[in-house]
Amino acid sequence: MRVWPGRPYPLGATWDGAGVNFAVFSEQATEIDLCLFDGPGLVETRVPLRERTDQVWHCYLPDALPGQLYGFRAAGPFEPEKGLRFNPHKLLFDPYAKAVGRGLTWHDALFGYTIGRDDTTLDARDSSAFAPLAAVVDGAFTWDSDRRPNHPWHETLIYELHVKGFTQRMPGVPDRMRGTYAGIASEAALDHLRQLNVTAVELLPVHYRVDDRHLMEKGLTNYWGYNTLGFFAPDPRFSTDPGDPGAAVREFKSMVRSLHAAGIEVILDVVYNHTAEGNQMGPTLSFRGLDNASYYFLSPESPRYYMDFTGCGNSPNMQHPRVLQLIMDSLRYWVEEMRVDGFRFDLAPTLARELAEVDKLGSFFDIIHQDPVLSRVKLIAEPWDIGPGGYMVGNFPVGWTEWNGEYRDAARSFWAGRDVPTKTLAHRLTGSGDLYERTGRRPYASINFVTCHDGFTLRDLVSYEHKHNWANGEDNRDGGNDNHNWNCGHEGPTDDTKVLARRARQRRNMFATLMLSQGVPMVLAGDELGHTQQGNNNTYCQDNELTWLDWEAADREFLRFARAVAQIWRDQPVLKRRTFFQGRAIRGAGVADVSWFRPSGHELTDAEWEEPHKCVGMRLAGDCIREVDERGEPIRGDTLLVIMNASSKTVRFVLPATNPEHVWELLFDTADDCAPAVTLAGGERYELKDHTLAVLRTRPQAPPTAEVAALLRAARRVV
Repeated sequence: MRVWPGRPYPLGATWDGAGVNFAVFSEQATEIDLCLFDGPGLVETRVPLRERTDQVWHCYLPDALPGQLYGFRAAGPFEPEKGLRFNPHKLLFDPYAKAVGRGLTWHDALFGYTIGRDDTTLDARDSSAFAPLAAVVDGAFTWDSDRRPNHPWHETLIYELHVKGFTQRMPGVPDRMRGTYAGIASEAALDHLRQLNVTAVELLPVHYRVDDRHLMEKGLTNYWGYNTLGFFAPDPRFSTDPGDPGAAVREFKSMVRSLHAAGIEVILDVVYNHTAEGNQMGPTLSFRGLDNASYYFLSPESPRYYMDFTGCGNSPNMQHPRVLQLIMDSLRYWVEEMRVDGFRFDLAPTLARELAEVDKLGSFFDIIHQDPVLSRVKLIAEPWDIGPGGYMVGNFPVGWTEWNGEYRDAARSFWAGRDVPTKTLAHRLTGSGDLYERTGRRPYASINFVTCHDGFTLRDLVSYEHKHNWANGEDNRDGGNDNHNWNCGHEGPTDDTKVLARRARQRRNMFATLMLSQGVPMVLAGDELGHTQQGNNNTYCQDNELTWLDWEAADREFLRFARAVAQIWRDQPVLKRRTFFQGRAIRGAGVADVSWFRPSGHELTDAEWEEPHKCVGMRLAGDCIREVDERGEPIRGDTLLVIMNASSKTVRFVLPATNPEHVWELLFDTADDCAPAVTLAGGERYELKDHTLAVLRTRPQAPPTAEVAALLRAARRVV
């Protein structure tokens, strides 16, 4: 075998059309072998890496080809008390692997220490028969005329989905494509997204992940995928041909190309806050064996142990430049090579931890902010972790948007009938200026959501008050306990028509509230279908009918409603403002673009502003937007009135005055999907039933017909 010196960059395995360059970082290893696997029995051939440049070990194999399976072995001190866990008996997955050649098979040999003893005892069994293998890939792909949609944030509607769960049971998707990247690219899937006016899909993790051993032993899996091992490799479980290492790469790119052609962006949920290796009792699969002390944030007092800000066992060492490089290289790879349009960072505060405390201006954010590639894509933070000071809603830098947990809690609590101060509700409905305006951000910094993958579905949110997570095998201890919700009078399934009608209204109320709020709406896949997870609010380990969307059982009436409300969101510019209302307080003297009303028709007083109200109205002035379009023309639209009644009584709401030549026209009422488009004058009363939301708009009063006009003239002559 010919072995040439090669180059230290790029890291990983790089096919250049003539051969393959291999490069891997380790600061403290004493020896590293490249291990090649070939033939039916995957015979191992070891190639010692003789060249070392700037702590990168490298070689070039002129005879290697795409499809070559490989891994690494690293020798060095095994001194866990000092944070050093080298073990040359363990085959290691390349941190920069672009494809997975073989998945992991759980076995005690995967652990660097002897199972049954403590983690300071070296295990000398060879793990190569069970360890995951990386594969060399040829990244060539025909993108044709692919163009990024580049939707501005204020015109973005996000649809959060799981690649498998979305299409596993979708009619119209060929059987072999169900549950795959190719399934999302199918015409049936694209048509559904288009009809909802979706502009971006947010995919639950698609980086190569490992199923936790304790889940496998229970017959469960890490379905959501928050257990990453390969930050460059698309997960082969979503490929139509998992046996072909290159198929996942090609099919992911094809999916992106098809979504872009449909005008839909691709956002990845990424997990850089921990890896699949867990704490000191976890397996040695990659980073731990290559250079544990460099890759992981170890306890300063006792480096045998890991700092854990996620509850998953470890956290990356964001102080080390090679760890920062790994994350940045991964992000740029997905943007430049795979052409994704943005990222949602799981437990993002962990990435800002440099000295255990959260630093919002940490190295990671500084690097992102100045990066010419990454600073231009959509960046979303999940703004909390479990470490000290980890709840960071409203504290991320300019250029970042955030999952707004404050919005979720306020919207849920209001419709559950709980007391929510009116000013709190108002801030959430108008882009949460109290959270984002002071840092120079805009309303679209707020990613608004009522439900997401983590928690109840929308149907379950109004059907259960308590979690029912027994299927997870943790005695119902997992999952959140305070869900700010109401079961509408009965726990779980029921035949009570009154309860069912109330639940249907509540679902419409919350979906409509989401679409009528300033900020970026995010819809959980399946909510528009009435998907249920039977009260399980933590389905991270359920890869079955509980999480796969049941398209045959879809609530067609609610789907029609969801599509109609999404169309209103798309058509009404007053719902997609780029700036906060007047750039200052959202109520008070002289505020014309947003106003708040009591059922009596009077604006709220200062005292009432501080109090909770079960029934309130919000008027959005479409002629006072004070923004211009891309050609500099003033943006104008309809004036909307949103009236919300979360009480248990019918309210006769006095409609605010309009311009003399205008009337209020009903767009929809959640108490009746088929309510006719009635018109009313300002000062008239609108009957708003209990637990109901209605939306009206102003429009010019229609001129009377010729017959009616003649009668009016005659009447005036008589007078």
